[in-house]
Amino acid sequence: MTWSAPQIERRAEPFVADERAMLQGWLDWHRDTLLHKCAGLSADQLKRASVEPSSLTLLGLVRHMTDVERSWFRRRVAGEEIDLIYSGPGNDDGDFDDVAGADAEADFAAYRAEVAACDAAVAGRPLDDTFVHQRTQREMSVRWVYFHMVEEYARHNGHADLIRERIDGATGQ
Repeated sequence: MTWSAPQIERRAEPFVADERAMLQGWLDWHRDTLLHKCAGLSADQLKRASVEPSSLTLLGLVRHMTDVERSWFRRRVAGEEIDLIYSGPGNDDGDFDDVAGADAEADFAAYRAEVAACDAAVAGRPLDDTFVHQRTQREMSVRWVYFHMVEEYARHNGHADLIRERIDGATGQ
């Protein structure tokens, strides 16, 4: 039996909540949406670039968001000294580019584990906590990171919509 991306029950976004719960709820909804866009597809389908001339794939998006989650929440906010999983010096786009030989099942497990680790890393941090971004030397808040992550997922979930529709015709949220 070949592996396919699991079905996911998306958590509902909050309609009434305090700011932290609202930001976390929307982030979780977008995380679930990316996985929902992949649900039921085989590893080969997840690796298929289907919106020419782009080489973007659904698996590449999952891998990219794994590194993005790690980069913002664990490396920057929590200050953990850890490498990215798929990208790095000399291979800045490994998350997107190195999917042909990738293990989709392992990459999905890595994504879920990274999301859990990121949530744990920032769970007790107030939204007003700040850190200095090493590259830009700008002070940034945890609140900004949450807003940025919702924006990042929203943009890439739009990409996922188009890719999925081209693979098998599936549309919708």
